[in-house]
Amino acid sequence: MTSWSRGHTLGLGIGLIVLTNAIALGGVWWNRSATPDSALTLSERELGLPWRRLRLMENSGLALNLNWRVAGREAGDSASGYTTNRGTPEWLDAAKMAALGFPVDAAPADDEHRRYARQLPREVILVMELAGPAWQRALDRARENAGRHAAAAEANVGSKQFAERAKQANDELVREENSNSRLFVIDAGLDARLLREKYPDRSRFLLLRGTVRPTIYSRGGNTTQATGYVSGVGNGQIHVPHALREPLESLRARGEPSGGDGFSAKLLVGQRREPWLAEVTPQAKTTR
Repeated sequence: MTSWSRGHTLGLGIGLIVLTNAIALGGVWWNRSATPDSALTLSERELGLPWRRLRLMENSGLALNLNWRVAGREAGDSASGYTTNRGTPEWLDAAKMAALGFPVDAAPADDEHRRYARQLPREVILVMELAGPAWQRALDRARENAGRHAAAAEANVGSKQFAERAKQANDELVREENSNSRLFVIDAGLDARLLREKYPDRSRFLLLRGTVRPTIYSRGGNTTQATGYVSGVGNGQIHVPHALREPLESLRARGEPSGGDGFSAKLLVGQRREPWLAEVTPQAKTTR
């Protein structure tokens, strides 16, 4: 009886593994069975290699980090108003949170706003734009900021403080021009069809599943308002199939990731709003 029970348990375990794998593979097949909803060509700026220590630890597989940004509510010196892979975008206000299913009435007008902020995160569909107006505004602001600090340094020759600020602003401009992600989250909704009608360009706009949670935005310590926080997009990583890994092998041996254009990759998104890599192409280095 004991021997039969062990064999029965082992059989159930194996059957569960087979069933789980079948469900997962079925989901992948269904996601990719129709015409892709989006097809974008991204660079290493948006698809970053993992840090070197992680690449060494996980030698059997490779996944790229999907790097995206939001334009924050406060815009100080250049990059201070932009965050990567998280953040509170200006467009995610109380009205938008209500449209996403969060009861905004739960947020009192005074400082007792805990009921609103304690609501659980919700899965939504995020709209991500590649190299559009949101990125252009970030680039313009970095250029304006660098020019302003350069002028201040010229007017204060010999000041280490002004020289350092000018250098930092110029470094930020270089990063914005050459390595920062150009992929911005610009909208969110619950109906993929309506969002696609609003953003029809499938080579520029990605529609991906993501997570939004409520938060309270405070301005000046006296005024508060209900808003939202984009906390994630899918699992944040894009698996690289073995057949597409060769162009990335030379990049795996280098130092820490720094963005740039070491490669380009075609990213497709299926009907489950799940992305996958279709092509990876190494980019020839150019001299400046």
